[in-house]
Amino acid sequence: MPPLAADEFLAIAADVVRGTDLAVVHECLSIHNEATIVLEKANIVEIIRRLKTDDRTRLNALVDINAIDWFESGREPRFDVVYHLYSYKTFNRLRLRCPVGEQSGQNNIDSVCELWSGANFMERETFDMFGIIFNNHPDMRRIIMPDNWEGHPLRKDFPLGGSESFYYKQDTHEYAGEPNDLVPRIRVQESDV
Repeated sequence: MPPLAADEFLAIAADVVRGTDLAVVHECLSIHNEATIVLEKANIVEIIRRLKTDDRTRLNALVDINAIDWFESGREPRFDVVYHLYSYKTFNRLRLRCPVGEQSGQNNIDSVCELWSGANFMERETFDMFGIIFNNHPDMRRIIMPDNWEGHPLRKDFPLGGSESFYYKQDTHEYAGEPNDLVPRIRVQESDV
């Protein structure tokens, strides 16, 4: 059986989400045959559990968790946490977007690790790259960047330059044998090119 058209599946999924009496749905979008529901972050675990177990949707596969940074548009809240779900029964896909703030206390959302153990690494990556905290996560720490790294590289306001770094020899003077006009490996400003 082929998957339903995005409009049809979106109507069914929205009905399941609204039927939970837990969700505040902001928007239902069907663009380029892709179904998206924008909803509040409260009760996200229960909402996804219902989408996973309801016979009409059976969204039993978590494909991805990531985020969108709306910094350049100036939108508040600044981030959307995005869940991509798939059904092996109906072959349909659904995207859920949950707005999340930037400030401490607003930059968090509940973890879905209890529903899919594979969410562990996806949530850690989103935390590492965007700084969004997943409540009740079993191991909320960086997964890509070093533990002492400052900042979150996929945020739109993260500096693109970097700090100057030179090669040095530990057993002699730190710049021993290096020319005085050595160009840093990481470009700090346009004049370093």
